[in-house]
Amino acid sequence: MAKYRVQNPATGEIVESFDAATDAEIEQTLATADAAYREWRDRSVQERAAAVKRVAELFVERKDELARLIAVEMGKSLAESADEVEFAASIIDYYAVYGPGLITDQEIPSTIPGKATIEHLPVGALLGVMPWNFPYYQVARFAAPNLVLGNTIILKHADICARSALAVQAIMEEAGIPVGGYQNVFASHDQIAMMIADPRVQGVSLTGSERAGAIIGAQAGQHLKKCVLELGGIDPMVVLDADDVASVAKAAWDFRVYNAGQVCNSNKRLIVMDDIYDEFVAELRRLAEGLEPGDQLDLGEGQFVPMSSRAAAETVNAQVQKAVAAGATLEAGGVLSDGPGAYFSPAVLTGVPRDSESYREEIFGPVATVYRVHSDEEALELANDCDLGLGGSVFSTDGARAARVASRLEVGMTHVNVIAAEAAELPFGGVKRSGFGREMGPVGIGEFANRRLSFVAR
Repeated sequence: MAKYRVQNPATGEIVESFDAATDAEIEQTLATADAAYREWRDRSVQERAAAVKRVAELFVERKDELARLIAVEMGKSLAESADEVEFAASIIDYYAVYGPGLITDQEIPSTIPGKATIEHLPVGALLGVMPWNFPYYQVARFAAPNLVLGNTIILKHADICARSALAVQAIMEEAGIPVGGYQNVFASHDQIAMMIADPRVQGVSLTGSERAGAIIGAQAGQHLKKCVLELGGIDPMVVLDADDVASVAKAAWDFRVYNAGQVCNSNKRLIVMDDIYDEFVAELRRLAEGLEPGDQLDLGEGQFVPMSSRAAAETVNAQVQKAVAAGATLEAGGVLSDGPGAYFSPAVLTGVPRDSESYREEIFGPVATVYRVHSDEEALELANDCDLGLGGSVFSTDGARAARVASRLEVGMTHVNVIAAEAAELPFGGVKRSGFGREMGPVGIGEFANRRLSFVAR
């Protein structure tokens, strides 16, 4: 099977295959990225921002076309695909509008007579290694700020997202990003390592698994390259109390099954207080029952989309079965379809033993895992008993109580009475084994900047 391919996960049909890059093509990509950088960095920030602004406009103009591409590639419904295109466009537009102001020179006080200024300058060509779960959003939050800053981008996308990857490059070039300023590469693992080692590449950003992050981080460290790693999450959603338990459960379910549960900062652990636990689980069970596989290009009521691939669905099914074998209860759903489609019915899982392997595993699929607790302290202890630390949320009718608990979560993003606040201006990233660095918001544009000191004596 070709590595880079479009394979409809609903049917297993390989729609199109693509040739992997040769080493000579990788060398050409590096040379072109470096040459483009030396021209792009010398343009005014206003000119760079204007081109990036046009990228955002083209995303909006081609929303339907772009949405259909990723719906076929990785199984997202057309509605969710269109939402993703709009979100990506909003991120790109944010940096086009606000990016120049975020990287203006900043004068700082100095005890030495003279003028001390912190400048924000580009560093060179950057490599992005991106996943399949949000083919546009992941690219937008890495590429947009760095293009405004003056860096150039080499983008290695997931092997199932070839058409959308090529579409993004075409839009970039049409918008006025110079040829070589943004390049897609169908690279192998060995070629990724080769690019990280090359002195023309000055940094690497990866969104992916812990395993991939450890490999990329080690390669970047070996060659003294800055890296940003956004890895997995098993985010807690702590529900302390609720006036309307069913409503909170519905919100929890909707977010957990969004994008077929293939979301890094999804609410993968639902930690619910004892007095509302039974009602909460009953509502989840009701929502999970009776769902049927559907066509992501024409999804009907009560239907669910396929996962990104048959292998992904089989992995989630195996994880659920392992949890059940360890003592957990499958309350509803959790049925793997007969092949070759990648359908796994959204599931509710309870009673996962804390001493089992399953307790510490991220399930990257539509599985709502629920835990019963009896106090705020117990909820907090369970929430923090995790190797990952991406995000987390706390729900209560008492906002101050929820805020106190949220303030003690060992994560990169805390939320009160909302599962995940996501917008172009809000930074995204985690701690512990969820990685390091931030994307989006005012800090995202500084990750690959040379914050150069300029000192003029007097």
